[in-house]
Amino acid sequence: MNGQEALEIFKRTGALLDGHFVLASGRHSSQYMNKDAAYSFPDQISLLCWGIALAFVDRQIDVVAGPEKGGIILSQWVAHHLIESAGQKMRAVYAEKDGDGFVFRRGYDKLVAGKRVLLVEDVITTGGSIKKVIQAVRTLNGNPIGLGALCNRGGVDAEALGIHDFHALANPTFLTWGADDCPLCKQDVPVNTEVGKGREFLARQGR
Repeated sequence: MNGQEALEIFKRTGALLDGHFVLASGRHSSQYMNKDAAYSFPDQISLLCWGIALAFVDRQIDVVAGPEKGGIILSQWVAHHLIESAGQKMRAVYAEKDGDGFVFRRGYDKLVAGKRVLLVEDVITTGGSIKKVIQAVRTLNGNPIGLGALCNRGGVDAEALGIHDFHALANPTFLTWGADDCPLCKQDVPVNTEVGKGREFLARQGR
């Protein structure tokens, strides 16, 4: 699956939006990847995860892991396609937020410990969250052999993530700005409060 095919799926599912958005990183953008919209289309998410699985089909993976909540869905579908394509036996798990980091609970720590782990993530802007999941894997002496993502909108590379193999289905160029430099704010373009962190941003502004 190439980047254009992935973007077409995002458009079909209403995941790729235009407007004025506040991202999880706090930066503002005129475009937003609302992955939650795509998650409501199991057949389309299956196609996207098949694209990720193909990039790692020869890597002898033991476990597919992602951060809650979207990573739960992705880990299941990617593992499913890897099992079907490569005939490998593997497990699918997820990491939960714990303060400023992530941990594996529910017995998943035992499944990750000492294993070859493929990380999955939906949208990467700065890579901050997935780096914490990668660290959680390493804390358990797991081997994070790669990362597959639906969308890399921040231009993040493998080196920045501290991992050797990083494959994103789509790598669109989304312009972002700090809140003080946002041209959309200066033009009084309304902030979208339905997706992203717009509601929280406006609350901090007393609006």
